[in-house]
Amino acid sequence: MGFGTLFIAMQSLSLSKEQLQEMTAYVHAHAPLEACGLLAGKNSQVEKIFFVQNQAQSPVRYVMDPIDQLHAFEWIESNDMDLLGIFHSHPAGPETVSPTDIAEAAYAVTYVILACVDSEWRTRGFWIENGEFREVSLQVNE
Repeated sequence: MGFGTLFIAMQSLSLSKEQLQEMTAYVHAHAPLEACGLLAGKNSQVEKIFFVQNQAQSPVRYVMDPIDQLHAFEWIESNDMDLLGIFHSHPAGPETVSPTDIAEAAYAVTYVILACVDSEWRTRGFWIENGEFREVSLQVNE
């Protein structure tokens, strides 16, 4: 199974322009509440996006629905993929990780944050480990 197998921090995460547009449309549709989901694939290339309900129904916090999350994990495992990332939105900014994001980071994956800044959605990736974070390059392909 692909969970926890990426012990070395990812340097970059690749996704298609269409995938980024899907994620942006999803988080925009749920604003002003935070929205969240999972990114699956192989070798740092996103192949599937899972939109997961935010049980917190909050503008500043997300809690993934455990049933949605379980179904995604089962699909990822049965399709021999890895969990590459977790995404969520910051509808009112900031476009970086929050103290809550750092405290609740539970997986060795890229955390993708879509933040609305000046009415425009911006996307950045981060690696969170041991209470610290660093930016991960997001490669958007045609």
